[in-house]
Amino acid sequence: MGTVLYEQDYYSWTQEQAHLLQNKRFEHVDIEHLVRELQLMGARERRELLSRLRVLLMHLLKWQYQPHYIGKRSWEKTIKVQRKELGFHLEDNPSLKVDIDKVLNRAYDLALDDAEDETGLPRHTFPSENPWSFEQLMDVEYFPEAHE
Repeated sequence: MGTVLYEQDYYSWTQEQAHLLQNKRFEHVDIEHLVRELQLMGARERRELLSRLRVLLMHLLKWQYQPHYIGKRSWEKTIKVQRKELGFHLEDNPSLKVDIDKVLNRAYDLALDDAEDETGLPRHTFPSENPWSFEQLMDVEYFPEAHE
């Protein structure tokens, strides 16, 4: 029943699996799909970290390389929100910090693409490697100096 329900009504499947686990009816648990879903849950948390870092880094690049842009105030708000959300996310998932440098490097590469697209500046305008430490990225007082 579990496999069919998984394919036809995911929500109902999740409720059924939770009920089976709560009642210690382990012999009826859809182990194969449950394992898959747990792995996907972990991957989603890592992707959220990557996504939030990407947005933060892109806005810091725009902040630094387009210092006179008229919409700069909205970037400040985005930077503050991303920092706060990243803090909450890492508080809820502290083990994500283990690979933070690897995720940060990926996020920076993506942020470079985004910054190039959004600013119209060529990619070589920006540092080829992330210039900020994770501590700087999370520091609510830190904003990079303008690059004129």
